[in-house]
Amino acid sequence: MDFEEKENMPQPQILSLDDDFSLIKSFIDGDESAFGELVKRHKEKVRNIIYLTLSNTNAIDDIAQEVFITVFKNLKSFRFESQFTTWLYRITINKCKDHLRKTKIRKIFLPLNDDEEYNVLSSINENTDIKQIVRNAIASLPDKLRIPIMLKDLEGFSYQEIADTMNCEIGTIKSRIFRGRETLKNILKPIEKELML
Repeated sequence: MDFEEKENMPQPQILSLDDDFSLIKSFIDGDESAFGELVKRHKEKVRNIIYLTLSNTNAIDDIAQEVFITVFKNLKSFRFESQFTTWLYRITINKCKDHLRKTKIRKIFLPLNDDEEYNVLSSINENTDIKQIVRNAIASLPDKLRIPIMLKDLEGFSYQEIADTMNCEIGTIKSRIFRGRETLKNILKPIEKELML
């Protein structure tokens, strides 16, 4: 692809918070197509959060649908006191937690034997992808540590955005991220050299 072709390619749309608010107001005024635009703008981010939280590709579409059904039912009561995305991601994480409670499963990538303690390194071999091992390690953390790390390190949320999304104090979020990272360091110590490559 040459320079001219790159210049002619459509540029990614920059999402504006004002645009979200405008769409919500249009929806409240009776324009249901505005809701479709909100879904288009945010569905991939919602799907990504679901995947990172559950590590279950089979559940992504169902839970994303549940998220947007909940948003549709409650959007007319949106107060415009916080970012739409904060509200949306909080609903997404709550739906993921509901799913986990209902199915009583842990968010892990590697299968567990009932009589075996979880070991994130249990399936390492010469062909194992290091990224997968790191994902396994993150998945092994408890919710209160895993979700803040996921939002901060994998999704790039600010501490304040995470605090708003999880309805916690910012100090609590910082503490949980610190503890989670320390736990991950201990879990991944056996492959420390490989991670430094």
